[in-house]
Amino acid sequence: MRPTRPALLAALVVGLGLVTWALLQALYESLPKLPWTMVPTLLLLGLGEGFTAYNLWRRIRRRPGTRPVEPLMVARMAVLAKASAHAGAVIAGVFAGFALYLSSQMEKVVPRQDFFVSVGTALAALALVGTAVWLEYACRVPKGPDDRDPGASRA
Repeated sequence: MRPTRPALLAALVVGLGLVTWALLQALYESLPKLPWTMVPTLLLLGLGEGFTAYNLWRRIRRRPGTRPVEPLMVARMAVLAKASAHAGAVIAGVFAGFALYLSSQMEKVVPRQDFFVSVGTALAALALVGTAVWLEYACRVPKGPDDRDPGASRA
């Protein structure tokens, strides 16, 4: 499994934002109000992943007072991190598209409320992406004294 590429995450956010904006040109009037409950949910997920990343980072690097970590758990956390980063980027893109579309309708009450919910959700999703990337980084095995650069000579 390769590390998550920030360019792919950015492309997901921008691409889905534009697709959502285009779809909302025709569909917004038929949609219900956006639920605000995604904001705290995404923030709690990000907080949990951030806490896990910090603890896992300490355990992998064998900091004092930590127990060794099982390799299978690290693999599971890496998969969780990659999935969370991609899902967060998709959610951020969709809600950024909502915010982009609704930014021109701030004089109406419901679109204004939906605008603030969509901005909050997009920011919470980006926070989840950030903590997921950090968790993925925390899962990497540190380089030891025997590890060399691939281009270094053996002399």
